[in-house]
Amino acid sequence: MATKQNKTTQTKAVAKTAKASTPATYSGNMTMSVALSPEQGLSRYLSEIRKFPMLEKDEEFMLAKRFAEDGDTGAAEKMVTSHLRLVAKIAMGYRGYGLPIGEVISEGNVGLMQAVKKFDPDKGFRLSTYAMWWIRASIQEYVLRSWSLVKMGTTAAQKKLFFNLRRLKGEMKAIDDGDLHPDQVKKIATTLNVKESEVVSMNRRMTGGDASLNVTIGGEDGGAQWQDWLEDETYEAQDEVIGKSQEYDARMDLLRDAMSDLNAREQDIIEKRRLADTPHTLEELAQIYGVSRERIRQIEARAFEKLQEAMMNAAGNKGLIEA
Repeated sequence: MATKQNKTTQTKAVAKTAKASTPATYSGNMTMSVALSPEQGLSRYLSEIRKFPMLEKDEEFMLAKRFAEDGDTGAAEKMVTSHLRLVAKIAMGYRGYGLPIGEVISEGNVGLMQAVKKFDPDKGFRLSTYAMWWIRASIQEYVLRSWSLVKMGTTAAQKKLFFNLRRLKGEMKAIDDGDLHPDQVKKIATTLNVKESEVVSMNRRMTGGDASLNVTIGGEDGGAQWQDWLEDETYEAQDEVIGKSQEYDARMDLLRDAMSDLNAREQDIIEKRRLADTPHTLEELAQIYGVSRERIRQIEARAFEKLQEAMMNAAGNKGLIEA
């Protein structure tokens, strides 16, 4: 079992290796920093990573044990470099999202680092089988973050829809950027086990893309922006807002004054039955006061009548209603 010091060494080793192999720093020596990356030369990068040999099962097992138990950074580097081709292969499957493939590969390499860090050779399976899930997860998170300024794909079902919608549309020959036919929507929803409304919404978001509110759309001087034509349907005039606020304050003043005409028990029952966010039941109040539910109902009804009468009188005295 690795000691606490070995575990600390492992963490530092993975971080060091990650920095070196997230292709901003690959040179054949994972601990050296040079200016070779997919962003700067994808063809050269792909050619270079092919030079790393694939690991035999026994060799991979021994390297994983050395890293897990001794924190051997050289072992971690060999496991990482031997799987860079796997990252590149998986990353190529995400070329259709309009993102720089070099950055996609870089994100996949981050997932590979995590896989190497958490890999347990005693489970009996190969690192490639384990790592592909980490690689895909890292790439998919990057795609979702980069696709839109608006957060999307927050649930497992939505992520599944996002990454399968394009493929299913291709199979249906639905290549137009408009809305899908209802039959197509239904088929996709059934296949992916999601709501039809989610399919429609995701398709519109993926085909529409983000648009700036500052886009120029004409106007008399040619300088009008999109946001100038948007109407706030919830808008209320300032005098209406102030009027409603004043009316609410006046009613609350009347209520407070009227409550003073009730005795302590009546006030408490009215507050718990009529004014609380979660009203008490008659049974609950009956247990509190040691009386029957019917008695609580009677007290509430009488107190409410007294409260209404007091508020009407007070409103008349203040000229808020006609006498």
